[in-house]
Amino acid sequence: MGRRKSAGPREKATARVSKLTELLERYNYRYHALDDPEVPDAEYDRLMQELRALESDFPELKDPHSPTMRVGAAPVAAFGTVKHQMPMLSLDNAFSEQEVRDFDRRIRERLGQSGAVRYVAEPKLDGLAVSALYENGTFVRGATRGDGETGEEITQNLRTINALPLKLRESNAPRLLEVRGEVFMPLAGFKRFNDAAAERGEKTFVNPRNAAAGSLRQLDPRLTAARPLDMFVYGTGVIEGGELASSHSGTLKRLQRFGFKICPQSKVVESIEGCLEYYEAMGLARPNLPYQIDGVVYKVDAANLQRKLGFISRAPRWAVAHKFPAEEALSVVLAVEFQVGRTGALTPVAKLEPTFVGGVTVSSATLHNMDELTRKDVRVGDAVVIRRAGDVIPEVARVLPERRVAGAKLAQLPSTCPICGSPVLRDADQAVARCSGGRHCAAQRKGEIQHFASRRAMDIQGLGEKLVHQLVDHDWVATPADLFSLQADRLATLERMGQKSAHKVHLAIQAAKQTTLPRFLYALGIRDVGEATAAALAQHFPDLRLLRRAGEEEIQRVPDVGPVVAKHVAAYFRDAENAAVIDRLLAAGIRWPAAPAKAAKAGALYDKTFVLTGTLQSHSREEATQAIVRAGGKVSGSVSKKTDYVVAGAEAGSKLKKAEKLGVRILEEAAFLEILKT
Repeated sequence: MGRRKSAGPREKATARVSKLTELLERYNYRYHALDDPEVPDAEYDRLMQELRALESDFPELKDPHSPTMRVGAAPVAAFGTVKHQMPMLSLDNAFSEQEVRDFDRRIRERLGQSGAVRYVAEPKLDGLAVSALYENGTFVRGATRGDGETGEEITQNLRTINALPLKLRESNAPRLLEVRGEVFMPLAGFKRFNDAAAERGEKTFVNPRNAAAGSLRQLDPRLTAARPLDMFVYGTGVIEGGELASSHSGTLKRLQRFGFKICPQSKVVESIEGCLEYYEAMGLARPNLPYQIDGVVYKVDAANLQRKLGFISRAPRWAVAHKFPAEEALSVVLAVEFQVGRTGALTPVAKLEPTFVGGVTVSSATLHNMDELTRKDVRVGDAVVIRRAGDVIPEVARVLPERRVAGAKLAQLPSTCPICGSPVLRDADQAVARCSGGRHCAAQRKGEIQHFASRRAMDIQGLGEKLVHQLVDHDWVATPADLFSLQADRLATLERMGQKSAHKVHLAIQAAKQTTLPRFLYALGIRDVGEATAAALAQHFPDLRLLRRAGEEEIQRVPDVGPVVAKHVAAYFRDAENAAVIDRLLAAGIRWPAAPAKAAKAGALYDKTFVLTGTLQSHSREEATQAIVRAGGKVSGSVSKKTDYVVAGAEAGSKLKKAEKLGVRILEEAAFLEILKT
C-alpha cells in the first residue's frame, strides 16, 4: 500500500483560511450580536492577523466577504443612488400620553377588538436609518433611507461595521432578505473619537448622530472603518423565497440567529399601559444608556394584525414614535440681532453663550417676531431657558427675571434694514416688520432664489444655500431668471466647484425648465401663496395670462383665497419688475403641460372638493391635484364642512384631525387611487 500524499502549502492555507474565517465570524457574532464574548480581544486580534498574513501570501484565497474586508475598500468618486423596492417608511409621532392612548384606540377600533393589543416597545435611536440587502445569505448592497423612496448606496461603508454580518449564520434564510436598522455611534466611542480628533487638531462632531451620518457618508470606506460605529436591526423590507416569523418579536429573534445585533432594551408589552410604563422606564434609564435616544417606538407585535391595519402612505398605522419632551438648558443672551428673510420679514434672533442642548451646541435661538420678543421680555444680558426638540430650530422658552442684571434693555426694532439700509415698515395690526428694499436687499434676493430652486418649487438639485449666496455675492444672479443664463464654465470658477459639479448644476437648471403651473406659481414666492394656494390658483386660472390680468375680486373667487392673499397675488402680478422677471423666465424656456380638458359632468368626482394632506407614494402633490382636476374635482387647501374628501398621506397633521372632527370622509392612498379609476 502506498504512502498517503501530504497536503501542499496551498491546500493547508485553504483549510486554515476556512477555519479562521469560521472562528472569526463566530467570535464576532458572540461579541456583537449576543454581547457574550467567547475569547479575549487579544486572541481575536491574533487570529485576525494570521488570516491577513495568509491572504497576503495567497491572494487568490481572499474572499470579498472575509472578516479582513471590514477595514474598507478603495475610495469611490461619488455615491450612487438606490431605489428602495419597498419604501422605507417614517413614523407618526406622539408627544403626550393622550396621543398614545388615541393611537391604541384607533388600532383596536380598526381591528374590532375590545381587549388589549400586544406591542413591541423599543428605544428610538438617534442615528441613521439604513437598509442592507442579502441574496442567498450574502450581503450584496447597503443604502441610506434618503427620502424613503431613494437613498444613497453605501455598500462598502456598511461592510466595515462589525455588527453587520457579511454572510448569514443560518442557511434557511429567505433567498432575498432586506433588513433595516439604525447605524449609530455609541457615546463612549463618540467621546474617544472626538478626544483623539481634538488632540490631532482636527474638527470634532457636535453629537453622535452627526458623527454616525458623517462617517457613513465618507467616500473613502477606510475612514468609515476607523470610526466606532454600531448597528441595531429593527425590522425587514423586501423578503422573497421564505418567511421569518408570525410576529415582530419573533422576527427580531430570527434575525438575531442570522447574526444581526438587536437592541437589548426591546421588550414585548401586553397593552398600552405596558407601553406607557416602558416609556417612563426608558426616560429614567436614558441618561445611563450607552447610546443616544430621543423617544421610544411602539409596534403591534402580530404580523397578521400589521397587515390588516396597513399603512397611510409613508407611515404604518401599526406603529408610532413616542417622543421625549423637548430638552432645555440655561444660557445667557449676549445680543439680539435681526435676520432678513425672503419676503423682507425681520426675525429677532438671540445670540447666546454656546450651550449644549438636545445633542447640539446652540449659539443662537429664534425670538419669532417683535410681539413675541416683547411678550417674553427678552433683554441683552438675561439668563434664559433654551428649548430644542429634535431638528426643530432652538427657541428662547422663557426668561429668568430673578437673574436679570441691572439696566438690561429691551431690544428695539431697527428703523432701517441691517442688510441694505432700506426703511423697515410695520403695519399697526401686524406682528411682522419688513424691509422695504425688495430685490435691492441681498438677503431677500438670496431667499427668493433659494425658494425658487427648492425641492417643492423648481427642484434645481445642487443649487443649495451656499451656492446661491456665492452667486448673489458675485452679482451674477439678481433674480431667478438670471439662473438660466449661467454657463458651466463660469460656475466652475466658484469656490469648491469643479468642472464636474458645475456641469451637473448647469444640467439641473436646464432640466427645471420642464415643470408644472402649480410648481411655477409656488416658486415665484408670492407672499402667503403656499403649495395648496398655488395649486388652487392654477386650477382656477389654467392659463397664466388669465391670472396675470386678474384683479383682486376675481382672484377671491378661487376656493380658500381670501382678500389678503388676493391682494398680495394681484399686487405681485401688477408689479413691473415682477412682470419682467416672469417674461424672462418664460423666454428662457420654462414650460408646463397644457391644462387638461374639463371632465364630463357625469364623472364620479365632478364638483367634489378634495383636500390633500401628508405625502403620497404614488403621486406628487401636483400629480394628485391634476388627476383630481382631470376627473372633474376641485382641490382646496383647507378642511371645512363643504369638503367631500380628505386624502391622507404620510405625516398628515392638523387637516386630518380636523376632518375626523367634522366627520369628513378620509381616503387613504389605496382608496384614493381606486376612486380615481371610477
